[in-house]
Amino acid sequence: MDKILKGIMRYRANKREIMVKQFLEVKDNPKPKAVFFSCIDSRMIPTRFTQMNVGDMFIVRNAGNIIPHSQHFLDEITMNEPAALELGCVVNDIRHIVVCGHSDCKAINLLHKLQDRDFSSQDNRRKSPLRAWLCAHALSSLEKFQQLSMTDYSMPLLFQAETPMRKFVAYIDPDNKFNIEDKLSQINTLQQLQNIASYGFLKRRLEKHQLHIHAVWFDIYTGDIYYFSRAAKRFVPVDESNIERLMDEVRRYYS
Repeated sequence: MDKILKGIMRYRANKREIMVKQFLEVKDNPKPKAVFFSCIDSRMIPTRFTQMNVGDMFIVRNAGNIIPHSQHFLDEITMNEPAALELGCVVNDIRHIVVCGHSDCKAINLLHKLQDRDFSSQDNRRKSPLRAWLCAHALSSLEKFQQLSMTDYSMPLLFQAETPMRKFVAYIDPDNKFNIEDKLSQINTLQQLQNIASYGFLKRRLEKHQLHIHAVWFDIYTGDIYYFSRAAKRFVPVDESNIERLMDEVRRYYS
């Protein structure tokens, strides 16, 4: 708390006046551009690495950047994540949803360990809300990871996109730069796009191309950010060599 309180004082001295001006600019008519799902990991600071300002994004954070599939509920109004999707995409008419995973994700590292039956036993789930959360809502990611591992991590995976009729192919870490837990993290990030598309209240918007879903992945050790390119069928770095190509793809696929 000492560090937090001192940080508030630095904010008052250095940032408050600037932020208040931004608050006043968007007070009556904010126009956020995206709903951004991220992990709660303390190393993830989405507004900093996207350089977004006040009013630019809705940010939803949880353990593992997971959006539960609608099949887990009797209705669609029982969890924070779908409520955030409705608030952002229906009430505020935001047109883009971004799911952001990252390297060395502690929740995903734990998900990888859940392949051990004793570790994921019912008794252990009762003792651990985190294990229960992952077992309830992330096993589909683990199943896809197991499919990939059976091919020595070389074959592509198939994911549903905005509608059941739209699919996309994904090669996971084809250059073999990352460890197996990070491969699982990338799979989990893509799986959330499929989960988002399962919600009935988004169906019409997705079908009419009024709402678009994206995946990005952050390497916390290098600071590099990767965007999932449906054209390239893989996560590609967002950098000086790729930015024009990626922006063209976004305009072509999502305009």
